[in-house]
Amino acid sequence: MIKLFSLKQQKKDGENAPDRTKRASAAQLRVQKDINELNLPKTCQVDFPDPDDLLNFKVIISPDEEFYRGGRFVFSFKVGQGYPHDPPKVKCETMVYHPNIDLEGNVCLNILREDWKPVLTINSIVYGLQYLFLEPNPEDPLNKEAAEVLQTNRRLFEQNVAKSMRGGHIGNIYFERCLK
Repeated sequence: MIKLFSLKQQKKDGENAPDRTKRASAAQLRVQKDINELNLPKTCQVDFPDPDDLLNFKVIISPDEEFYRGGRFVFSFKVGQGYPHDPPKVKCETMVYHPNIDLEGNVCLNILREDWKPVLTINSIVYGLQYLFLEPNPEDPLNKEAAEVLQTNRRLFEQNVAKSMRGGHIGNIYFERCLK
């Protein structure tokens, strides 16, 4: 009987003691779930520079068809505490000649802006990014010059993409080599 009271007292003492374990935020829990459920195509991979920081990671996309075949494009993902209600911040770290990615790496993808919904996942974003390389959209450009070339002279656009991926100048802008 005495042991029962001492156990109750220990439990009470434990409830009043400050919690020393670090709890995961809602964003961390959701990202963990998204990462566990990732179903990436063979052309995509995820890299965690800091394995203890799930909210900051990189996605590498290596298209195997269309204009960007053979390229290697790195995107940084920064997931805020508002996730999944707010979309992650996604930037392209690889300078690319693309109508939907500007020279600073900003990405024009509707699900990262006005069409974001909390039911969307990291997987949805990766597939959206991959689709941009398969079907660049000149109707909603960030790089207006690339979009105009794509609309008016598809062959020149293809040549510019190939030249930029090999490492070269398009106009007065130099692109680093990004071929695998």
